Amino acid sequence: MASRDTLLKILDLARWAPSGDNTQPWRFEIVADDHLAIHGHDTREWCLYDFNGHASHMAHGALLETLRIAATGEGLAATWALRAGAGDKAPVFDVRLAAQPGLAADPLLPFIESRVVQRRPMRTTPLSAAQRAALAAAPGPGYAVRFFESGAERRRVAGLLWRNAYLRLTCPEAYPVHKEIIEWRTRFSKDRIPEQAVGVDGATARLMEWVMASWGRVQFFNKYLGGTIAPRVQLDYIPALACAAHVLIVPDRPAQGVEAHVRGGIAMQRLWLTAAAVGLHLQPEMTPLIFRWYARAGQTFSAVPAIAAGALALAGEFERIGGFGPDQGLTFFCRVGVSDAPRSRSLRKSVEELMLPGR
Repeated sequence: MASRDTLLKILDLARWAPSGDNTQPWRFEIVADDHLAIHGHDTREWCLYDFNGHASHMAHGALLETLRIAATGEGLAATWALRAGAGDKAPVFDVRLAAQPGLAADPLLPFIESRVVQRRPMRTTPLSAAQRAALAAAPGPGYAVRFFESGAERRRVAGLLWRNAYLRLTCPEAYPVHKEIIEWRTRFSKDRIPEQAVGVDGATARLMEWVMASWGRVQFFNKYLGGTIAPRVQLDYIPALACAAHVLIVPDRPAQGVEAHVRGGIAMQRLWLTAAAVGLHLQPEMTPLIFRWYARAGQTFSAVPAIAAGALALAGEFERIGGFGPDQGLTFFCRVGVSDAPRSRSLRKSVEELMLPGR
């Protein structure tokens, strides 16, 4: 049986799991000395990038894996189960903890808090054989890892991200999300992305802050002043070239249902923590996958017909780059490389803020 202090210590580490735009779609409950409940929610009602809640489900998986790893530091084995009848919009995960004498701390434990997003250019130093092997093994059974490492491959991915960014920045349904998630003029943020971690220079940041005050300004700048060019260059094209490799997690079968996406999140977090363990930084590149999810599901996500047409074209381009068909499931896409540690990062809400009231 674990003390409440031990459970809080585990949750204090688990809360460092990644989530889309630092939304932290979870709340904690201590049910008993050996039982935690993770109350998940999703952001699909307001966030374009949470396709059917799946991005949030992946974040839930990342949290559960981080919790499992954190528990090993206390000599506890953690297992989880999706609570029956909870529904996909508010899934509840029951986590059971059991003392396991002789249980070694997971090797990824030291990297839970140091794992960060690096949105700025990295060095193009090629992956070593050891780094590549560690990343390939990280997601575990049921997943394969694809690497796009050569200069030609990185240029093709850069072109994909350049066109993807145009859709992202001209889609009216994405505008309120972008406006909400950035905390301007800050180095750290406990519930959003701080400006200094976005990856643009100071002048571009000031312009972005002013332009994003209204959709009318965004439209004017995009139409008459090439408003998408500077952020696309700084946030997408240059970083896509300035890295060691782009990495794609490919599942053995397309994910269906909450648990499958949760397991995808577990695979994602293991890859991310492993990258940190072998001296690499990582930046997710999920919007091409998310736009492809919409396109291949035949779901319209914008009132602008050109946006849907663009997403369909991007899906085909992604498939040509990767050499897979439209029915192939994809789990996680990112770039990795060696770089100095970011000076700015997203923090997290405290455990107290993440606990359900009275729990």
